[in-house]
Amino acid sequence: MASFTLHGIPVSRGISIGRAHLLTPAALDVKHYLVAEEHLEAEVRRLQDALAEVHRGLQALWTDLPKDAPTELGAFIDVHALILSDPMISEAPLDIIRTRHYNAEWALVTQIDELSAQFDEIEDPYLRERKADIQQVAERVLKVLMGTAQLAPAPLSDDQFQPQMIVVAHDISPADMLQFRDRSFIGFVTDVGGQNSHTAIVARSLDIPAAVGMSQASQLIEQDDWVIIDGDAGVVICNPSTLVLEQYRARQAAMLKARKKLSKLKKTPAITRDGTVITLLANIELPDDCPHALECGAEGVGLFRSEFLFMGRSGQAHKIPSEDEQFEQYRKAVVAMKGRPVTIRTLDIGADKPLDQTEHTALNPALGLRAIRYCLAEPQLFLTQLRAILRASAFGKVRLLIPMLSHVFEIDQCLAMVEQAKAQLRDAGQKYDTAIDVGAMIEIPAAALALPMFVKRMNFLSIGTNDLIQYTLAIDRVDYEVAHLYDPLHPAILQLIAMTIMAGKKAGIDVAVCGEMAGDVKLTRLLLGMGLREFSMHPAQLLSVKQEILNCDLTTITPHTRKILRTTEPHAIVEAVQQLQVI
Repeated sequence: MASFTLHGIPVSRGISIGRAHLLTPAALDVKHYLVAEEHLEAEVRRLQDALAEVHRGLQALWTDLPKDAPTELGAFIDVHALILSDPMISEAPLDIIRTRHYNAEWALVTQIDELSAQFDEIEDPYLRERKADIQQVAERVLKVLMGTAQLAPAPLSDDQFQPQMIVVAHDISPADMLQFRDRSFIGFVTDVGGQNSHTAIVARSLDIPAAVGMSQASQLIEQDDWVIIDGDAGVVICNPSTLVLEQYRARQAAMLKARKKLSKLKKTPAITRDGTVITLLANIELPDDCPHALECGAEGVGLFRSEFLFMGRSGQAHKIPSEDEQFEQYRKAVVAMKGRPVTIRTLDIGADKPLDQTEHTALNPALGLRAIRYCLAEPQLFLTQLRAILRASAFGKVRLLIPMLSHVFEIDQCLAMVEQAKAQLRDAGQKYDTAIDVGAMIEIPAAALALPMFVKRMNFLSIGTNDLIQYTLAIDRVDYEVAHLYDPLHPAILQLIAMTIMAGKKAGIDVAVCGEMAGDVKLTRLLLGMGLREFSMHPAQLLSVKQEILNCDLTTITPHTRKILRTTEPHAIVEAVQQLQVI
């Protein structure tokens, strides 16, 4: 077979070399036929039985979850179980069978297509990618209906050579990834997906090389083809030559050796060669992520994405987590971090992430009623969360982070509501940190260009580089068709980041970066040279960034960084950043 290379979106670092195992979406081969009136209820029962079998399968996956499995896997299994129980999946297809006389497979696919079309209208990257969860759940049901529920190949006998397996699919669910975990699964390639897809999140949590957004990989790669995944570059090489294979095996061995050395840095303070202390924090989605963060040497939590506590609860208002339920989750994280600071971001949800499916979707949700705009429009929901976070602050150091602020009246309203929440707790006789720090996310260009009004009112700032790049460059960062335009080294991005760090330093308040740039070792020296002293990233990236910090001398790096900030030509910026790595 001829060798060829595919380019996609890198989501998890490292190199994997193995044989391709293709997963074919069951929906591509669905039967379409009409069911006679007298057989409708039997067809309904057939679908109900398939739904029940998938429920049992998910429960078995949960029960058999290895003790060392990342917490994200259990959470994603729970999400799929919730989706399976949703009436839109468990009941609507049954009505289609009864009213349209469709066979079970056709009815299910019809309903999923209608739901998928609704998700396609959503512009928010995170919520749009949740469409994949619904499709993955439906795919599991279809496999049962068609008698193809077994995903992975039967294991070979001990005396047979079994090369490690790289899964190639249009898309793959976290639950399916777990099945391959015990079958020499060492990487995966998908046609779709982006930096925020579940596949990307699980890949990073498992620390498995992966590349997504490869377009037609599942059609071009054949079963048992030799495949190399270069997770750092987002490159997939199919049927490599002997020379290329040897080169990548050498690189892979070097990386494994380097990782072993990194583990020795867990307890080493993050201090540059010139003696500058740097703070390394972890980004988490759930309280159960805290032990992993501590194991990787995190000095605290720089970003607790509280919206993950709300996901999978769409429907009626009573399904929104109560104040006590939220408080318990926040308290659990604070206690788990053993005195280290925990920065909790308030709900980043809105018209593009509706809590009630009856809500109307905005024409352009990414620019609509989302994040703090949504919270200010729903003051009782916001006050409930503020009270829960404040109550958790009685158990350890908590910092309150507000997303997507851009106007001074939004800042003032937020601060007023924090005071209102404090007053309500005082009246109820409940304890909280009266001096809790309140900070702002800088993720909208307008915020970066109007920093004086932020530093005057807030205790700290956190730069969300993912959205800052997206909004500045008008790029959907999870759309692989325009992924090549998503550029963290764009001169405008560098200027906005540098301005924010400088404004914080001048005002004497902390500034952190909590987006993907914080965990990219190729950009560590650049951010340090800009004056950044607080990084927050996925725990798996902490030790690599720490190693880079330990090898840096800011007295040398800073002058070079100033030159980069005066440069406007993209290729010159890239070359200069590369040169920083060897200084």
